[in-house]
Amino acid sequence: MNPIKNPFSPGAGSPPPELAGRAPVLEQARILLGRVLIGKPEKSLLLTGLRGVGKTVLLNEVRRMAQEVGYRTVLVEAHEDKALGPLIAAPLKTVFFELDRMAQAGDRVKRGLRVLRSFLGGLKVKVGELEIGLDIDPETGAADSGDIEIDLPNLFEALGEAAKEKKSAVAILIDEIQYLSQKELGAVIMAMHRMQQRQLPVVLLGAGLPVLPGLAGESKSYAERLFAFPDIGALSEADSNQAISEPALVEGVKLSSAALAETYRRTKGYPYFIQEWGYQMWNLAVNSPIELEVVKSAAESVIRRLDQNFFRVRFDRLTPGEKNFLRAMAQLGSGAIRSGDIANCLGVKVNSIGPVRSKLIKKGMIYSPAYGDIAFTVPLFDEFMIRAIPEFVPN
Repeated sequence: MNPIKNPFSPGAGSPPPELAGRAPVLEQARILLGRVLIGKPEKSLLLTGLRGVGKTVLLNEVRRMAQEVGYRTVLVEAHEDKALGPLIAAPLKTVFFELDRMAQAGDRVKRGLRVLRSFLGGLKVKVGELEIGLDIDPETGAADSGDIEIDLPNLFEALGEAAKEKKSAVAILIDEIQYLSQKELGAVIMAMHRMQQRQLPVVLLGAGLPVLPGLAGESKSYAERLFAFPDIGALSEADSNQAISEPALVEGVKLSSAALAETYRRTKGYPYFIQEWGYQMWNLAVNSPIELEVVKSAAESVIRRLDQNFFRVRFDRLTPGEKNFLRAMAQLGSGAIRSGDIANCLGVKVNSIGPVRSKLIKKGMIYSPAYGDIAFTVPLFDEFMIRAIPEFVPN
């Protein structure tokens, strides 16, 4: 096979050549965007799922859909060590300027820029940390309290009024939204509540780990009435086969049914792994059709690349105690694990593992699918932990 024509694209957020199995959530997004654009209320979307299921890819696709129907978009990636205010300020300035250039007359955009300037004045950031060049007088008394739960709803309201005046709409897209602090997440929820109450054309599209619905509910009890939480999971076998066979077929290459079945068995339908297996199989295959033996031969290369590029980057952020905790989980098998079983495996009392558990949840390594249960947020991470620490001995 010609490696230059390899259709597969393993990478963080890289769009796959075939977006299989995601039609229902994209249709949900299409309806949301269409209804808000014509002034009808609809729940915003917060996509949830494990690592490697393609949430970022979907977020980018929804952004493209929004722009195609006339939305102005703001895309940011939340970070555990960065505040939301400085992250969102610069792209919001760009949106206000885009609205200002539209033909319809009005002064709501100018007011929106003044409110943004007030918002910047209320941010507690170091000199030089935020520089967006907004030389305009602030709107005194609007979004300048320094409390993001007060200021962000006021800023979004000014944005929504500006967009409505220009007969436009705005989509706010936040990736890794679970990294927002509780106060920031609360501010975002309150801001979107204001949008619903005022029927302003601003939608929120977020993506985060499975902890997100719980975090949103804990922050504001009415969150479930504002948002839908589509669960983005692994692909079915049929969708997995489509994701790998259709791009190959475009290049004139087929895969045998046995090769497809083995690929699904090894990837378990997770999109990132499908792209990695497809990429390696293509480079190993000599001719079409790609047979079962090629899939088996690709295993060593795939596992090595996944360990280096997908698993190791997360493993290296862990402390020794956190590694032991995750190794104990891996030893107990895949799926949800009871906290008591982890403690027994480590030879400690169950209440002593609470601090490590909390740190691992904060780092996005594990989540709690049910009370007392823990599961990995990274698919197949249990298998990696056994490879990485083959001779684990409990403390």
